[in-house]
Amino acid sequence: MGSIRWGRVFLGGLLAGLVMNIGEAALHSGVLGESARALLEKCGIAAESDPVRMSVLVLMTFVLGIAAVWLYAAIRPRYGPGPKTALCAGLAVWLFAHLWSGVYLGIGYGGLFTPKLAWLPVVWGFFEAPIGTLVGAWVYRE
Repeated sequence: MGSIRWGRVFLGGLLAGLVMNIGEAALHSGVLGESARALLEKCGIAAESDPVRMSVLVLMTFVLGIAAVWLYAAIRPRYGPGPKTALCAGLAVWLFAHLWSGVYLGIGYGGLFTPKLAWLPVVWGFFEAPIGTLVGAWVYRE
């Protein structure tokens, strides 16, 4: 069992994060854009984009991509290299990040977030996280 190649984890993670950021941009500015604006207006929050908040969200999505490829590298010796293992790691990322946030927003803040705003990102992430992890894992080699 070899050690993790951190340079490859970082590069693959940046690629995975790029894929995930593209997916998040499509989801939040396109698919959920009007619903999110309506919620902000209902809560009395300005709908203008805040560059600091946006930068943090983009950065954290890159961190999630790096974590996804790290998880792939960590489970690779047990599950073997390849797409099946990358998809398993991506589904674990979905479980820890996307499903949890949907439950938290949909049930924990029940009534504030519409089902669309709470649960559509969970469904979206079910595809986004494994695909991003798969693309990032393509870079990882031991």
